Amino acid sequence: MIPNFFVKSHGLGNEYIVLDKENIQFELTPKAIKILCNIHFGIGSDGVLLKVPSNKAQFGFKVYNPDASEAEKSGNGLRIFAKYLYDYGFTTNKIFTIETLGGIVTAEILEVKNQKATIVKIDLGKATFLSKEIPVSSEKEEFIGQTILADDKTYVVNCVSVGNPHCVIIKENLDKNEILKYGKFLEKHKLFPNNINVQFAKPISKTEIEILIWERGAEYTLASGSSSSAVACICKKLGLTDNDVTMKMEGGELKISLDEDYNIKLTGEVKEVASGILSNELLEDF
Repeated sequence: MIPNFFVKSHGLGNEYIVLDKENIQFELTPKAIKILCNIHFGIGSDGVLLKVPSNKAQFGFKVYNPDASEAEKSGNGLRIFAKYLYDYGFTTNKIFTIETLGGIVTAEILEVKNQKATIVKIDLGKATFLSKEIPVSSEKEEFIGQTILADDKTYVVNCVSVGNPHCVIIKENLDKNEILKYGKFLEKHKLFPNNINVQFAKPISKTEIEILIWERGAEYTLASGSSSSAVACICKKLGLTDNDVTMKMEGGELKISLDEDYNIKLTGEVKEVASGILSNELLEDF
């Protein structure tokens, strides 16, 4: 593979740049990440995925937000990463394991077209509702149905970790302007020591949920696999939906399947946008 090769792909409008640590000739510093994610000075994306070695799984994975913070997991990011591994010949297997900061996950290539993966399923692992494991600064064992103040507005929140932390708010009506205004206050609330991902969710049937997403370190996002998984877990726990649900987001739809122990599988489409070589002029800015 040519040095400094990159691929940009998206899962329902949630876009990532993929790099191979063993194939880049620069240090992926916070400054480099911020420039790469900037649509004006770099390529533009919701984050950077980095292939790294692993002693615990077949592949190692790191995911960085546009502000250069590192996330534990990314559902869409993992599906994009799995597509990259299959498309570019790192594996010929359709089922393989990936090590993340949030644990080891299993990826499965479900559909292939013209030798490129098009539908990918991720076994994301088991959700936890325990406050200490999310984490939430609370004496309560679970932070479900708790009221908090975000700036000048009160919200009833439900927290869960799917390998990264989430705060789900059930709404009768969804308003994009509302999450754009209050997402940052919820993300950085003092109760969440590592900050948190935020979702406004509207169950529309036992098998369908509409959501708006504010991602930690990335702000408003068209779609998110881990956010979809978190919402599905909370809605099941509250008795609002069944185990198998379709998550409807601005960027498209994801299928989430839960078992009785809240093990999560998410399935959806992934598409490559572009591939190429990072120019020397761009590298000079890093």
